[in-house]
Amino acid sequence: MNGQNRKDILPGLEVDIVLKMNQKTGKLTRGIVKDILTKSGTHPHGIKVRLTDGQIGRVKEIQSK
Repeated sequence: MNGQNRKDILPGLEVDIVLKMNQKTGKLTRGIVKDILTKSGTHPHGIKVRLTDGQIGRVKEIQSK
């Protein structure tokens, strides 16, 4: 499942995000969602989240629901 819809993302879900510094390469980082930072319902590049380890990026793939 892609990460473009805010309603699909909840704190505690395991997701793959792309960090700002990795946007050109597309390297993904896996982690657990702590906070949802995007306020709108959808975003074409993925909903921005903060992981439990403090990293911030846009969700590219939801691993568990």
